[in-house]
Amino acid sequence: MRVATRSIYETVRFNLDVITERLSKANKVVSSGKRITTLSDDPVGLAQALNIKSSLSNIEQLERNINVGKSWLAASENALTHVQNLISDAKAMSVQMANVTEGAAERASAAQAAQNMLEEIVSLANTEINGRYIFAGSKTDGAPFTLEDDNSVIYNGNNEPFTVKIGRTSTVAVGSDGESVFGSSGELDDIFNTFKELKAALQNNDVSGIQGKINQLDDHFNHIATKISDIGSKMNRLEIKEEILQNLDITNTERLSKIEDADITDAIMKLKAMETAYQAALVSASRVLQLSVVDYL
Repeated sequence: MRVATRSIYETVRFNLDVITERLSKANKVVSSGKRITTLSDDPVGLAQALNIKSSLSNIEQLERNINVGKSWLAASENALTHVQNLISDAKAMSVQMANVTEGAAERASAAQAAQNMLEEIVSLANTEINGRYIFAGSKTDGAPFTLEDDNSVIYNGNNEPFTVKIGRTSTVAVGSDGESVFGSSGELDDIFNTFKELKAALQNNDVSGIQGKINQLDDHFNHIATKISDIGSKMNRLEIKEEILQNLDITNTERLSKIEDADITDAIMKLKAMETAYQAALVSASRVLQLSVVDYL
């Protein structure tokens, strides 16, 4: 008789444990709003959810990269627009100072203006974003240009533009090789050298030397215009990619919701049913075993 009573007790206890576990699971679904909380809930669905979460994480990283890229391109465009304005101002000044009506005193004053423009262009060439220099190639941790006492400018960067990853195999150069923008030292495309020589011509009251810089300034202006246009094209590419990623993010989030999220109305109904079943099981166990202690399980 003892064996039979113990067997009944164990059976009732097992059934209560099962119902309690189901009640706990139903409560967890309602409280979390998630249909899948453990591997046993839906192994296939969980694997799909993990893959989608991985995709969402990658999309989030690419979106961060694009935001960085857009900030670099915007800073580059702003800096080069100012450089272009300075070149335009220098040309206008050169045309005026090449006029025979201007004298040595006026040209000496203009020489100081040319010096100020040179220093401003060097400063713009050393533009940085969060401590990283945008015209230094991939050597973004140090100022790319140094203005020497003799007004020569040394390039300290490299020729590998800083890039950001915007896809599995896609990158975009958002930084610049400084020499490709401002010219190689001492060459005809060297913007800094043009301003250095323009200042010298103004100081020396050299009209022919001043006239010789006008065409060079035109060339520099057009070169910078091309660089600004290239930045605009890259910005458009990033914005298109950003829109694609945003759509992918929405699609994957919706897919993940369909796999993971519970139907709250249905989940609440199931929870209520489990609560009723649990209370009924307690009453049944109390009657079968005639143990009031069951009320405290």
